[in-house]
Formats: sequence, C-alpha cells, structure tokens
Amino acid sequence: MGLLTGKTALITGASRGIGEAIARKFAQEGANVAFTYRSSAEKAKILENELQQYGAKAKGYQSDAASFDDAATLMQEVLKEFGTIDVLVNNAGIARDNLLLRMTEQQWDEVMNNNLKSMFNLTKQALRPMLKARSGSIINMSSIIGMRGNAGQANYAASKAGIIGFSK
Repeated sequence: MGLLTGKTALITGASRGIGEAIARKFAQEGANVAFTYRSSAEKAKILENELQQYGAKAKGYQSDAASFDDAATLMQEVLKEFGTIDVLVNNAGIARDNLLLRMTEQQWDEVMNNNLKSMFNLTKQALRPMLKARSGSIINMSSIIGMRGNAGQANYAASKAGIIGFSK
C-alpha cells in the first residue's frame, strides 16, 4: 500500500523532465494521476500506459493553463473523470533565456504566462473542490533562480520568485 493510495493528483507539465518523474512517483505510491502536456499526444499516451502499469488510473490532458478558461475546463474534465482532486502539482514551466537588453516582450510574456499565470489559474480552480472536501495539498514548483537570479534569465527568475511569494 502506497503513501498516496486512493488519492488523485493533477500534475502540470508531466510529459517530460521533472513533471514526468513526479507523475511516476505518485503512481508508484498509489495515486491516480491526471497530468497536462503541451504538444506531444504520443508521449502523453506512452506515459498514461506506463502509469497504469502501477495500477493507477491515469489520463493526460492537452492544456494551456495560462488561459483562465482552459484551466477551468481542465479542472472540470479532471473532476468529471476522477471525481476529486487531492493534490495539485504546479510544475509546468518554460525558459526563454536572453539578456534583458535583447529580451522581447513576447519572451517575457511567454515565461510569465506559462510559469506564473498558469499556477494562479490552476490553484484558483483547485481551491473550491479542495475546500469542499476539507482536504487537499498544492505543491508549487519553483527554482533556486527565483531566489538568486541568473544572467540572461530575468523573466525566468521573476516568474520563479513570483511563485515563491505566491506560495508564502
């Protein structure tokens, strides 16, 4: 019996990297896993199948959580499919590195929307069902760059510092 048996987790940005590792660990610990991905439906299907081998119910959702409406739709679909949400892991994030002098407004906005706004949107959507259940956990993934900064990463550092402040 795993630590998360009977729990449902929604993990954003889980089709690769850290999010994929989190999804695997949650499934190994008995959680049912809903996860988001940006573009590769094929990779998402492979991950779904892998997570199901641990005995977990698993489903990937293509989603742009930086859109408030898409985040609301995603939460409705997850609740319809899984019935509840016990854990939200706000993991999705991107980097568009460039020196500030050369950084475009688009590069700034893409990072802020993907890293910070999506976290706000999904946290807001998860609050109502969690409060109704009187239970739930929200995990917001940040970075040391949010505390220390890094050359060529003003947008990334600002978004990750925003996640730290939001979480506090």
